[in-house]
Amino acid sequence: MVYTEALGPAAYIGRARVVPLRNTGAAISPFNAFLTLQGIETLPLRMDRICENTLAIAKHLQKHPKVGWVQYAGLPEHPDHALVKKYMSGRASGILSFGLKQGGREAGARVLDALQLFTRLVNIGDAKSLATHPASTTHRQLSPDELAKAGVSEEMLRLSIGIEHIDDLIEDLDRALAAA
Repeated sequence: MVYTEALGPAAYIGRARVVPLRNTGAAISPFNAFLTLQGIETLPLRMDRICENTLAIAKHLQKHPKVGWVQYAGLPEHPDHALVKKYMSGRASGILSFGLKQGGREAGARVLDALQLFTRLVNIGDAKSLATHPASTTHRQLSPDELAKAGVSEEMLRLSIGIEHIDDLIEDLDRALAAA
């Protein structure tokens, strides 16, 4: 269906209404409703752990000899840290990016391959920790200039931190960074 042809100026709102109904149905199943409620009830607990873990990892990576930079809004030196303090009670998200000092794309891919606890996925916001190296995965088809325009550097890795024990996460990162 071409929504602009079928609905004209109302194409956006028509698609916004029709696609979710097509994908999920008009009513959620009882079991899916139960799972949704369970997830909502535990969300604050998971976010507390995720934010604590992410800040600890960001601080750890800042000190790591193989890491050149860390981007995490929960760190005081991040340009958006004041906004995190104002709007998010000082707790940033569970997402951070960091760059390796040497090795570029190849080193980033080696680190990603060496991770054992982190799952290699491009999703974000899971209870388990996820990692991606955009230059060799989601953005691999781009030239260096296109990567720069997209805000992706060849040495950058992106992490979505989960609720695992912080010592296990740091150990996994240290082991993987040793492979860079």
